[in-house]
This record gives sequence, structure tokens and C-alpha cells, in this order.
Amino acid sequence: MDRPELGFLLSRLMREVMAREKPILDAAGLEMWDYAVLSSLADSDAPTQAQLAATTGRDKTRLIGNLDRLETQGMVQREPDPADRRNRIVSLTPAGSRVLRSCRDAIAAMETELLADLDPADRVGFERALTALADIGR
Repeated sequence: MDRPELGFLLSRLMREVMAREKPILDAAGLEMWDYAVLSSLADSDAPTQAQLAATTGRDKTRLIGNLDRLETQGMVQREPDPADRRNRIVSLTPAGSRVLRSCRDAIAAMETELLADLDPADRVGFERALTALADIGR
């Protein structure tokens, strides 16, 4: 093989992306998992906490801390599920949507800068391949 293994390359890229995202999320008062929760809520309608844990890949017990923090900041709200009052339905608030949009815009700008040295066709191919590969595990 002429190149390092995919795991090594993706790990290096992931560390770089996360290092560049951290100041963006810090400025918004978010942790990485908070951002994952907000993103998941923006992509689906009011899931239960259990569904949200499964969607984000976050352990249910650890998710509670993220939800507590986000609720305190007014970014999410939790209400009893009318079908089963033991469950809580989590939804994104308008404030949470604004923070998420701001973070997504800043992250998009960061990604543009990160990938600026790639030929435009290579960038499109890279993004298409990465998206296809990410869907393999679903």
C-alpha cells in the first residue's frame, strides 16, 4: 500500500476538524455532544430522550447532562410524552435553532478554509465519497 491506512488518515483529519470546531463551539457555550444533540434535533421531529441517545450515539445516562445544560441555556425543551408519561420528548427551541445556525455557518466557513487547497473537483469528490462512506454504517 502506498499510503497510510484509512483509519490513520481519518483519525488525523478528525482530530484537525475537531480542533478547529472547538473554538467555534466554545464561543457558543457548547460542548461537542451539545452540538450533536442540537444537530440531531434539527434533523428530526421531537424524539424521545431514548431515540435521541440512539441517534446521536450518546449513552442515555450521559445525554441527561447535555440536555440539562441545553435546557438551562434555553436551547431545548423537554416535555412529557402524551403517549407514555414516563418518556420525555425533546425539541429544539428558537434560541437553540439560532445558535445551531450560527455554529453551522462558522463550521462551513472553517471547512471551506480547511479544504481550500484541494482542486474544486477533488473537493466535490472527497465530500461525495465521505458522505457515501458515512452512510455505510447506517
